[in-house]
Amino acid sequence: MKFFQKEIQLKAQSRGFHLITDAILEAIPEIRAIKIGQMQVFIKHTSASLTINENADYTVRTDFESHFNKMIPENAPYYEHTYEGPDDMPAHIKASVLGASVLIPISNGKLNLGIWQGVYLCEHRNSGGSRKLVITAYGI
Repeated sequence: MKFFQKEIQLKAQSRGFHLITDAILEAIPEIRAIKIGQMQVFIKHTSASLTINENADYTVRTDFESHFNKMIPENAPYYEHTYEGPDDMPAHIKASVLGASVLIPISNGKLNLGIWQGVYLCEHRNSGGSRKLVITAYGI
């Protein structure tokens, strides 16, 4: 069994949902040596998240942002954690709803995603800054 692990830092992104599949693949070309395996991508932050969804039509990403902002609003009167700004507590909740990692099969040296799937960085803060990912690929 082969194991590869890299930690990368993504440049700061604006609030929203951003495709990062290519950045992940550029960071870990070693997956080409794996015939059957898995890749886990983990984000080391509590106010941003990862998910897999539509990689072709950008309106899916803007709709995600619009929906999450209605579902988890800023300035809810019951939030106690408010000292980091009105976008902070909603960002933590959004990150927990979507999750801190994704797991993707590797088949014949490539990510085995569906034709319309890509990995999103979900930036939930107005000024979240750069984000660190740990990418772990393993298999035979």
